[in-house]
Amino acid sequence: MGRNKAVFLDRDGVINVEKGYLHQVADFEFLPGVPQALRLLKEAGFLLIVVTNQSGVARGYYSLEAVDKLHQHLQHELLAHGVAIDGFYICPHHPDHGLGEYTVDCSCRKPLPGMLEQAVSDFSLDPAGSYLVGDKLSDTTAGRAVGCRCFLVRTGYGGKSSEPVPEDVTIVDDLLAAAGAIIREDLQR
Repeated sequence: MGRNKAVFLDRDGVINVEKGYLHQVADFEFLPGVPQALRLLKEAGFLLIVVTNQSGVARGYYSLEAVDKLHQHLQHELLAHGVAIDGFYICPHHPDHGLGEYTVDCSCRKPLPGMLEQAVSDFSLDPAGSYLVGDKLSDTTAGRAVGCRCFLVRTGYGGKSSEPVPEDVTIVDDLLAAAGAIIREDLQR
């Protein structure tokens, strides 16, 4: 079992403003309080792992290179705030709405836990000591599948869903609120 702990983070609607198939650096915009929240989590000893479905690649809207460029920009912006993401995991697939090699029924597309499982292996993580923050139930389903404690933020799609939220998922306003709750809970373990 791994010894490191992480916070898995969905990207769009959790870290940055949800803009629908975001891929242009010029359109990237942090949600309020995000750099501060990430810095607090990092200072509390968590690795920061982004896990993001990017079906826009499968649909032909943009390339993997565009996603990488956006993540480099995100990282550069965070470094100005004294924090960095430790790993980026993306799923470029879609089982129904894809082109060519990206039209696959994969195990990495959330709500399946493939991206998280890969990160657990790559970073020697302890899932039971780790958390996931997402804005959709598909995010929390993936986190719950690997044994993470999950938070659903009201930013992004989190404030728009009418689906019932499982009792073991905590709803918070935003990433900063999630960070505070995670740090408090971690200190009590």
